[in-house]
Amino acid sequence: MADTITFVDHSKPVLPPGQYEITTTQTITESPEPFAATRQFTVSADRFSLPAARVTAVFPPDGSLGDHHNVLPHVMLDRPTLPWERSPGVEGPWLALLLFNQSQRPDPKSVRLADLAVGPAYFPATPLEAHQSPEDQATVIDVPRDMLEEILPSAAELPYLAHLRRTEGAPDVAVVLGNRLPPANESSTVHLVSLEGRYGADGFDLGPDAPGSFVRLVSLASWRFACVAENQNFATLVRDLAQHGSPLRLPDSGNAAADDLLRQGQIPVRHTLRQGGTTVSWYRGPLTTGPVAVTPLQTTRNSDRLLRFHPDIGMFETGYAAAWELGRLLALQSTDYATALYDWKRRRSQKRLRATLEPTTGYPLDVPDIDDALPDTVRTWLTGLAGLSGVPLMYLVPDERLLPVESIRFISLDQQWIRHLLDGAFSIGRLTAADAELDRSGPPIAMAKTVTGALIRSGVVSGYPGLVIEAFGKNHDVPLEQISTTRLTPDVMLCLFAGTLTRLDVRQRPEAVHFAVELPDDGRFGKSLRDPDGTSGPALTPLPLGPGGRLPIGDLADSIAATMKRGRIGSGDFARQMIETAERVSFLSS
Repeated sequence: MADTITFVDHSKPVLPPGQYEITTTQTITESPEPFAATRQFTVSADRFSLPAARVTAVFPPDGSLGDHHNVLPHVMLDRPTLPWERSPGVEGPWLALLLFNQSQRPDPKSVRLADLAVGPAYFPATPLEAHQSPEDQATVIDVPRDMLEEILPSAAELPYLAHLRRTEGAPDVAVVLGNRLPPANESSTVHLVSLEGRYGADGFDLGPDAPGSFVRLVSLASWRFACVAENQNFATLVRDLAQHGSPLRLPDSGNAAADDLLRQGQIPVRHTLRQGGTTVSWYRGPLTTGPVAVTPLQTTRNSDRLLRFHPDIGMFETGYAAAWELGRLLALQSTDYATALYDWKRRRSQKRLRATLEPTTGYPLDVPDIDDALPDTVRTWLTGLAGLSGVPLMYLVPDERLLPVESIRFISLDQQWIRHLLDGAFSIGRLTAADAELDRSGPPIAMAKTVTGALIRSGVVSGYPGLVIEAFGKNHDVPLEQISTTRLTPDVMLCLFAGTLTRLDVRQRPEAVHFAVELPDDGRFGKSLRDPDGTSGPALTPLPLGPGGRLPIGDLADSIAATMKRGRIGSGDFARQMIETAERVSFLSS
C-alpha cells in the first residue's frame, strides 16, 4: 500500500510557554461569601537544548555521501508543535536550518546560560525562565556577521520553512526546511538554530555592524554530509548492486570434488576436533543458494553426531553440528530463556511421571494439575532464533569473499540448519536418552516452510537509515510476509521473507521524501509542479539563485502561487510542491 502524506501549514500549541494564573470562583446559596481560589502554573518547552530523541530523522542522512547538490536539507521533529512553541518575534517558527560549507563551518562550543551574551560574539540579553538556571549549558556557534546576513531567511520567508507532515498510520511530525543548497564536491554541516526573539521590525537583530564582528546562535542539533558525484545518489547505488550480483558461494577451485561442494555454498574452514587436533573441514551456514531438502530431525545430546564425513575426499562437513552447538551456547547465554525452558521440562517430566505411576482417583482432595504449556518466554525466544536473531555474522557469512563490498546476494534459508539450531537451543536439560526422546518432536513453534531473502552489503545501508525492503512472490501485488530485517553491521543487512521471492523492492522511508529543485547550470533554478490530483503540472519560470546557493524562498513561493493561479500559498502547499518522492529500485529473479 502506498504511503499517504499530508502537509499542514502549522500546529501551534494551545498554551504557549510562560507563566499562567487560573482563578476559580464558586457561589452557593447557603453562604453569602463566594469561594475563590487562585493557582499559578508554568508551561515550559524546549529552549536552549533538545533531547537527542527529539530529532527523528534528517535529510540528507547524517554522514552520507551522495548527489545532494539540488537538495534542501530538512529535519524531522517528534513533537508536532515544536517549531511554533516559541516566537522569533515575527510570524513563523522559532527554529531554522542553516547550512555551512566546508570552509565556513563554525566550531560549536558549550557555554553556561549566564555567559550567552558574554564574549566578542553578539547575543542579545535573554531573561531566563523560572525553571532555568544560569548554570545550565547550551551549545552555541559564533558566525561572522556578514555571512549570517547572507544566509539567514528573511522574516517574510520564515513561515514557509516549517510545516507539519502527517503520514498514514504514523504519528505527526514537524519538519523544518533549509533555504540553501549544498555545494558540490565537498562536505556540508547543518545546524538547527534558535531564532527566539531575534527578529523585529527591521529584520534579524545582527548587533553592531563592525568589521570582523560575529553573531552568536544557540545550536540545538547538527549533522554533516558530503555532496559528491551524480552517480552516488540512492538509485544509482542500489542499481549498481546488481552488477556485483552472484550466488552466495566461492568461485570454483579447479578440483572437481571441491567444486561440487563449493557450488552448494560450502567453504573450507579450520576445524578444531574434540580431542584437541585440528583439520580443515567444510562449513555452510543457514543462507544457501537454493532450496535444501529437509530430513527427519536427529535429536541428539551432543553436536558430534551431526558431523558428516565425505569419504571420497576425507573431510568432514560441520554445518549442522555448528548450528546445534551455536543454539546451545545462545540458549545458555540467555539466562531467562534457559531457566524458563529447564523449569518447563521439569514440569513436563513430572506430569508424565505422575500419569505413569500414580492413580488418578482415590485422593481425599483434588490433585492440582501440572501446567506443561510451553511458556511464552520460551516460544518468543525460539521464534526470534528461527529468524536468526542473535546469530553472529561469522556463522552467516563465514568468508568475506561470499559478500564483497557493494553487493547483494539472494538466498534461501536452510530449514534443516534452522531445525538443528533450534534443537541445540532446546537441548537445555536434556540429560538422558529418555529426555532426548521427549524432545524428539522438537520445539512446538510455527515455522514457514519456505524462507527466502536478500543479504546486502553496501553504503546504502549505512548512508540511508530506515530502508524499506519489500519482497513479492508470483503475485506482484501482494508482498510476502516479512520475517525479519536485521542490520548485522553498519553496512550489512539481512532480510528474510516467508515464501519464494521473485521481486525485491528497495526504497526509502517516507521521511526520505525530500525537497529539491532543478538546476539547469546557468545560475538559475526551476521546479516542476504538481496539480491538485498529484499528476504532473506546469513548470516554474526559472529563478536566479542567491549568493552561496541560497534560494529566494519568498520569490519562489510567490512564483508557485502565480503559476498555480492561487492568491497565496502556505507552508503546507509550499512543501507539497517542493517534494521529491522517495525512489524505488526493483530486483527481479531471473
